[in-house]
Amino acid sequence: MNAILMEGLGFGLIAVYAVFIIAMFWLMGRPQKKEQKRLQALMASLAVGDTIKTTSGFYGVVIDITDDMVIVEFGNNKNCRIPMDKAAITDVEKPEE
Repeated sequence: MNAILMEGLGFGLIAVYAVFIIAMFWLMGRPQKKEQKRLQALMASLAVGDTIKTTSGFYGVVIDITDDMVIVEFGNNKNCRIPMDKAAITDVEKPEE
């Protein structure tokens, strides 16, 4: 009888650990999914004339948009236009109207 009781406790302990591990994976993945959704919404709302911040900390104005690239003008010099991936954009600020 005692062996049957110990065997039942072993499976229960394994089940508790499994639930705990699954909960940890879910809690760790949730903020990442939120951030991905935020960035997708940011890219969907990107328009010409928006001020952006890149992953390297540079600020610029969007001049042209293609499927996966943007052309950004940095600084006051109109000749400084650089094509870059949309993935390098971390923040978008809409121009005031």
